This record gives sequence, structure tokens and C-alpha cells, in this order.
Amino acid sequence: MGRLNRRSFMKAAGPASLMPALPHSLFAQAAGAAGPRVIEEVVPPPPEASVKPKYSIKFAVIGVDHNHILGITAAMQRGGGQLVSVFSPNPQYPKTIADFKARFGDVKVARSEDEILNDPEIKLVCAAPIPDQRAALGIRVMKHGKDYLVDKPGIITLAELAEVRKTIKETGRIYGILFSERLEVKAAVQAGVLVKAGAIGKVVQTINIAPHQVNAPARPDWFWDPARYGGILCDIGSHQVDQFLYYTGSTTADVTASQVANVHYPQHPKFQDFGDVMLHGNGGAGYVRVDWFTPDGLGVWGDGRIFILGTDGYIELRKYADIAGRKGGNHLFMVDAKAQRHVDCTNVVLPFGPQFVGDIVNRTHVAQDQEETLLTTELVLKAQKQAKLLTFTS
Repeated sequence: MGRLNRRSFMKAAGPASLMPALPHSLFAQAAGAAGPRVIEEVVPPPPEASVKPKYSIKFAVIGVDHNHILGITAAMQRGGGQLVSVFSPNPQYPKTIADFKARFGDVKVARSEDEILNDPEIKLVCAAPIPDQRAALGIRVMKHGKDYLVDKPGIITLAELAEVRKTIKETGRIYGILFSERLEVKAAVQAGVLVKAGAIGKVVQTINIAPHQVNAPARPDWFWDPARYGGILCDIGSHQVDQFLYYTGSTTADVTASQVANVHYPQHPKFQDFGDVMLHGNGGAGYVRVDWFTPDGLGVWGDGRIFILGTDGYIELRKYADIAGRKGGNHLFMVDAKAQRHVDCTNVVLPFGPQFVGDIVNRTHVAQDQEETLLTTELVLKAQKQAKLLTFTS
């Protein structure tokens, strides 16, 4: 046949024309005739007694510029915290006090930051102001004898990190950063339980794929400026580096290589919409890819996944969606020497809130290891600083 006749024939025949070229085993596997059966499991609901918080503290909020403050506040209330007051140092940005009160009721609006910092009954300040204001606020909070829980990125320069470390040592206070993609995701919590129990042997590597939806019309000016939010690796990459350290059990680590790019937003020339980083630690290796390319068709803000490779098996998390067809999020897949499993983690109880409140009362670090939090921050700041800037011209 001539070239045009061949092309017309193949178009008319469709995929069926390719079937003789494919091995029979592929069709058997696709039809479910080969390979082990996937075991479906559901994590059972916990006893009612384990859900109730053991401790109670009073806390306040300073800074509502990112809506992550809603999740932070809810976590502390779930853990036994009593919300006393709220103050916004940046009332000009869209996430206003009115939005906050719509979620948490008629909470008292403080007249100033000092009103909160000088209230001896308030033991904790939660915060989500513009990222370049977060470290300085945390230092003031700790110097007033209070603990601090801030949205990520909690620190955006190495100079800030040095000052935070110095203030922690001087005051003995807690500087918490809520890495919600591990601490507030049920599948991630269950993965931690399995890894710590040795279900997949020794962890060798983590691979984090973390796409995000940019939702450009809703973003304030500071969102597009790395000098204000720290850059893509410092910002959303901090979630992923936290998971690398936690699942590999690494207590020391460094950056192997990193790179960033602005692929799709020439109108915001300083913005970074793609980044990745390779890591190595004393507990394993890690790779992180972050981006702002989640398409509207997904239906959620990001198809976040993590792959945890162990010597005796592996785990995959599909945190927020499963494009293979299962409904909802919090899907955990595990393969070991015995079986393939899909675990529905919907019933997992999130422990961070009660544990963090308990840490404030008992002066412990159960909810979040302080040194691990600071090491996460150090790694993303180093990765951001040394990242190669990619340009794609074709």
C-alpha cells in the first residue's frame, strides 16, 4: 500500500490492528488471569476513648494570610486547644479575619500582636502570615515565653534559621512547623506506622511527587515573589523533605543536587513553577519533584504521591486522589513477600493535634522532633540556594 493508504487503513482499524504484535501474557494480566490478587483492607475505627484529647491549653492566632491557618487552628482544637483570640498584621490580603471567624465563630479579635504576646494565659501562638514574616514572629513569640506553630515554609533564609536555633536554645520553647502533607494526611500517618513496624524492611529511598494547583486569580502579589515565599523548594518542597527524613529515619542528611524553573508564567518572571531535588541521608536516599501544574480536570488541588522503597517491600500513597478509579483519597498500597494490599486509611485518627498540645504541657517532642524540623528547613534552604536554574527554549 502507498503511505496514504496505509495510514487510512491503520486509522480505520484502530487499536485492534496492533493486537497480534503484543504478547498473550499482557492480555492475560490485563484481564486478571495472571498475578496475585490484591487484598483489600480497611483500617478499623479507633475506640472512642483514644479520640478524646488528654490535655488542654489556651492558644491564639497571629496571621491569617494563607488558608492553611484554618487547618492549623482546627488541629489544635482537635488536640484540646482553646482558641482565645486572633490578630492579622496584614489585613489588606484576601484571607481576612472575617473568613477566619466564619470558620471558628465569634472569636475575639485582638487589638495588636502585643496583646496576645503579653497574655500569660496563652501558651501557644499559631501563625500563617506572609512567609517572610514568619521567622521573626516566631522569635518574638518564643522570647515572650510561648511556643509557636507556623505554616510552612516556617523559615525562608539561612540567617533566619540560625537566629531561630539560637532563640530555641536560649528560651527552651518549641518552634513547630506544620508539615501537613505528612502530619495531617491519614494515609501518611498509616505509612509511618507500617514503616516503623518494619513492614517493608529497611527503607532505602523515598520518591515524592507533589503537584499543586496554582489557582492564579486567587493568589496575592507575594505568592509570585520568591523573596517573599522562599522559592518552590523552600515552600512546597519542605513537606516532601520532611517525609524523606521521617520515613528513612535520617538524622543527618545533605542535598545531592537541585534545580528549579519557570516554565509557564513569563508574566511573573521570578516565579518558580517546577523544582526537584536529590537527597542523601544516614538512613536512605530521597528524590522530590514539586510543581504548579495540576490541571483542573483532576478535581482536587494535587495528585500527591509518595513511594517508599524498602528492602522487603514497598509502599505507595495516593493521598488526595486515585486516578485508577477508587473514590476519595488516603489510599495506601503495599507489596511485600506475601501479597499486594490496598489499604483504605479513612478511619485513621490524626495524632498530631493531641500530641502537640501534650508536648506543650509536658515539654516533650512527641508530635514533631525539633531537630528533624530544623534539619528539614536547612535542607530545603540549601537546595533552594544552590539550585540550577533551568530554561526550556525549544
